[in-house]
Formats: sequence, structure tokens, C-alpha cells
Amino acid sequence: MKKIYTAIICLLVFTAGCKDDFLEEKRDLSGYNEEVFKDPLLAQAYVDYLYGLFLPANNAQSLSWNLATNNDNFAKTTDEFAGETDLNKVWASISYTNAHALPYFGARLTSSIVNNPYTRLKQINIFLAEIDKYGIAEDVRNKLKGQMYFWRAWQYFDLVRLYGGVPLALTPQNPVASDGISLEIPRSSTSECIRQINADIDQAIALLPGKWTGADWGRMTSGAAAALRGRVMLTWASPLFNRNDDPARWEAAYQANLAAKTLLEANGGGLFKTGGTANGTAWGNMWFTDANNPEAVIVYGFNNLAIGGNTTRNNGWEQAARSKEINGAGSLSPTREMVDAFPMKDGKMPGSSTYAYDAKKFYKNRDPRFYKTFTYNGAIWPYAGNANYKQWTYKWYRNATEAIPSQTTETKGANASAVYLSKATDPNASNANGNFSQNGMDYMEMRFAEVVLNLAEAAIGSNRLTEGLNLIKTIRERAGVENLDGAYGLGAATSRDQLFAAVLNERKIEFAYEGKRFFDLRRWMLFEEDSPTAARLGIKPLNGTRRTGYFITVKTTAGAKYVGTTDPMLKPASGNAPVIDRDPASYPTPNGSANYAAYLDYLYDNYFTITVKDDLDKTNPADWKFKWYPEYYFFGLNENILSASPNVEQTKGWNSLRGPGTFDPLK
Repeated sequence: MKKIYTAIICLLVFTAGCKDDFLEEKRDLSGYNEEVFKDPLLAQAYVDYLYGLFLPANNAQSLSWNLATNNDNFAKTTDEFAGETDLNKVWASISYTNAHALPYFGARLTSSIVNNPYTRLKQINIFLAEIDKYGIAEDVRNKLKGQMYFWRAWQYFDLVRLYGGVPLALTPQNPVASDGISLEIPRSSTSECIRQINADIDQAIALLPGKWTGADWGRMTSGAAAALRGRVMLTWASPLFNRNDDPARWEAAYQANLAAKTLLEANGGGLFKTGGTANGTAWGNMWFTDANNPEAVIVYGFNNLAIGGNTTRNNGWEQAARSKEINGAGSLSPTREMVDAFPMKDGKMPGSSTYAYDAKKFYKNRDPRFYKTFTYNGAIWPYAGNANYKQWTYKWYRNATEAIPSQTTETKGANASAVYLSKATDPNASNANGNFSQNGMDYMEMRFAEVVLNLAEAAIGSNRLTEGLNLIKTIRERAGVENLDGAYGLGAATSRDQLFAAVLNERKIEFAYEGKRFFDLRRWMLFEEDSPTAARLGIKPLNGTRRTGYFITVKTTAGAKYVGTTDPMLKPASGNAPVIDRDPASYPTPNGSANYAAYLDYLYDNYFTITVKDDLDKTNPADWKFKWYPEYYFFGLNENILSASPNVEQTKGWNSLRGPGTFDPLK
């Protein structure tokens, strides 16, 4: 994948000598540059250019980034991150004129190249219409077409899961009227769109190889296309679209995901287990193997080239996650609610686990994925050149009258929740250039684990309950969860709804901060207070809640809150720390064990107080609560497309200049 970005630049270079500029010519849908479809290198560069339109930009926060918003607003519309967005705040009315009418569908179409869904589809349709005409070898053409069919299916599914049915433009015919503005193609029904997506996936599977090698590793494969179908059919079977729990849809989802798993395994795919499953070792390391990683199904490629070059595509995740103390951005603040969602290391939740839960030491005896996802106060968070770096996040009070601690050990600035997000951060990450921005980790947008859990959910939906449970177990086994009860902590889940809840909770943990949570909450309709599916599954809806963090404050030996301007646990060049040295030259044995882990427990038991930090979400007004409206289950079209497109119906539940919406996304 890293080679693709070089090819994108080559596209611009190769076409510079043509009589008309390539990108300029593509503005006219009736025109094209024949040279592109005669030369295999130019044709490949065209396809690679399309990859670039779908993938995150340079320095994107890859895991939480989403194409539809070009930021992490979907993640902030879940329990993963806090923050007010257009999709979780109170509005005076639900209207197509407001920002909550998601503008991803597109803006008023113009003659210029704009990277939005229908201009991406234009490029794909031109390519598919022209590539067979000019003599490029069939095997080369087939692989190129297969990638384009994949991306067309991907784009239409991304629209459908947000809006329901959308206009289907399948040829390079001009999709706008003679005025060059109005969209003439009406919305197709959702079921018609699902059929077309599947037809494109059929083509992609038939034309793509099962595996790419060398510089082509990371391109879309037949297995990736099959896995996309699995995601499509699972969404189509889920309560959002499948209000009557049609068993035929669950069966179709099961067969699609079983076929995807089988095809991927036949080409070397599987759960990443290199390094062993104990303590979640393999699970934590799976991000740092590029070529031939069996876990990787759909990959967003990045490189670690110097910032500023034409082909630079750095992954901004490492920089965003790392704390400011070591020149990271410190901009990712996981919520206390997500920390609490992780089970104990026997797979059971606190209260039902073999292991006693101590709120003072919330980090003890947790699911191994906990330690690969979060970095808490005092935890070791290594990077290149400092394998023993300890991340401290405690606070204290400047004066005795302070109600909220204002002083922090993080002198360069603290994050919001006092817990850091360490998932997919590299223990060998380099900040040699002054920070962590020059990072090239590829992001697995779809992992084999998702295929397994998609299949598990579809198996449960089609009443293959034992199979569904066993598939969830394979995920926990790879994660290193203990199997004390023979069921990896899942023995209490026996009914269909209990197993649905189990698979959704497993997705919440396994894919935390990987861009899946928003879509899982939507397709199961788990946001609003009176959600019938939330009641069925025993899951608390998000509406009416606030996302919170931690105050970890220092207390004195006598148990009083520490007051002062000097870091109470940092030993100065001479003398003693005001309260206790957090990192002595040799660890004492307060708990009978001279090691850092025992000493950290001692500090938590005796010198830290943990309370809820409730300022991650909006504090003005003080009674701000998360608010999701049922209308968001199928987004309405924004004014900027409706006003120019008389043939496009508004979604039911939304208004427009022509009155209430008439398009039914459930058909």
C-alpha cells in the first residue's frame, strides 16, 4: 500500500505531457483521456489515485477517522470519546437546514473535482466504461476492474448504511441536468441498492486475486470483497433495516460471512497469533506487522516519509495518542465508561468474576486487551529509546479552598480523562524528529477478527447459537482471556438475546476506538431511552448520559489532600519528594515484593484518591446530556443537495422545501 502513493504522484507526472491535463479533463463526464486506458502504468495510476480519494489524509488519526465526516465525530457520538457534535446535542428542531442533516451525501454538483461520494463514483464509472476498449492485456484489466468494482460497492454501502437508498449512477453518463447542477437520478430503494452492491462485489470477487504479494500487498483482494459483503449483509439483517427480524436476512448474512471467512483462510488469513496469546501479546502486536499479516483484510496504508514530501502519508495516530510530556499531542482521551466496560481477566464483569474488583485499583486483573488499549497513571508505556517510560497523570490542589485540583504532574499539559489511549501505539515508536508524527503504521480498517464476529452475530441471528458462542470464544482465546469456566467467561449467555448482547459487548472491547462502535450502536438502535432493542439486550442507551474521566489526586501520609505548588511525588535533585518518591532507585517492599508493579499498587492504596472527572462533556449548560434523535438512524439530505435536485426525495422523518420527506429507507 505504501507504493500506491508514489503511483498517485506518477499519475500526475505521466499525464502532464498529454495535450489536456488529466484531472482537468475528468471534470467533463463525457470526456476522458484515451492515453490513460492504453498504458497499463497510467491505468494502474488511475486506480491508485482512486485509492487515495477513499483513504485517510496525511497525518490522519487513522483508527477514529471516518470517511463520511473526515474527522472523529462519529467516535464522539458514542461512549468512546466525549465532546459535543452535531449528532449528540439538543436541537430546536430536526431540519434539513441544520448541520445534523449529514452533508456526506454530497454538495451541489459542479464542474470541478471535489472529493465526495458522487465524484468518486464518476471516476470509477469512467474507468469501468473505458478500460476494455484499448488493448491492455486482459489479466491486467481484470485486476484493475476488480479493484474499481470493490470501491464502487464500498462507496454505495457507506452511503446506504447512513441514508438508506441513494441514487445509483452506474455509467459515466452525466448525472446532472443540462444546467450542470441538478442531480437527475432519483433515489433507488434500499433493497435495490443492496442488490447492486452485491452485484459489484460479485464482480470484484471474480476478478481479484486471493492474495497480493510484494509491493502490491494491501490492495483489495477477493477475500476483502467477500468480507465487505459480510458486513453489508450483517447490516441489512440488523434491527435498523430488519425491523421484523426476517430470518432470511440473518441466513444470508451467515452465508456471506461464512464464505468470507473460508475464502480468507484459504489465502492465509486468520487471527494474528505471532508471539503467543498469553497476556494479549499477539493481540497487542498485530498492528506492527505489514506484509502478509493474516489479520489484515482491508488496509489503509501509510508511510513514514519526511513531512512535506509529495508522497508523504504519515499516520497521525501515534502522535495524537502520545502524551505531551514526550512531545505527543495528548489529544485522545478515552472515557471512564469505556475503561469500565472491559471485563476482568477471566472474561467476567466485576461482581461476577472470580477476581475481586477494587475501584481504588481499577487496573488490576483486567482482560489482557485492557493493558493494550489504555495507559493509566503510573503504567509503563514504552517507546524507542525509553523502554521503561512511566506515564503519570495525577493532580493535586494549589490551596486548601480549591474544590477541583488545578495542579498536574504533566507540566506540558494533561489530556482530559487522566487515562491515555495506547491501542495500536508502537513500543518502538520513534520521536527522533522531536515528536511521533513521522509514523508509517498501516491501519487495518477490517481485521479478520471482525469477520469472525460478523459470522458469530449472523450465526446467533440464524439460531446457530452454539456456533455463535464458539466463535466469540475464539476471539477471547486469542486475546489471552482466562478460560476458568470452560467458556471464557461467557457461560451465562445462553438465549439468543443474551448472545446478541455478548457479541455486541465483545465488539465493543475488541474493536474499541477502531471506528466500529458508532455503526454498531446505529444498526442495533441503542441510543435512545426507550430503545426496544436496548431493553431486549439489557444494554443501557446513551441518551441522557455524560462521558466522564478520572481525577487521580495525591493525598498525604495522614490521608489529607495534598496542597502546594510542588509535585508531591517527584524527588528533586537534592532532598526528598514532598510526599513519596514515585520512582525510587530501588523499590521498597511494602507489599512483600520488591518490584514496580507491587510498589504501584502500594501508591494507589496509600497515596492516590480516585474520583469522577465530569468536565469531558460540555459544562455550559451544566445539565448538558448526550442527545440522539431517532431521525439520525436514517439521515436526512442537507439543503445544499435538495435545493438543487428536484428529483431526489427527502428521507421520511425529515422536512424539505417541498414538505415532509417521502422516501422510505426500509424498502
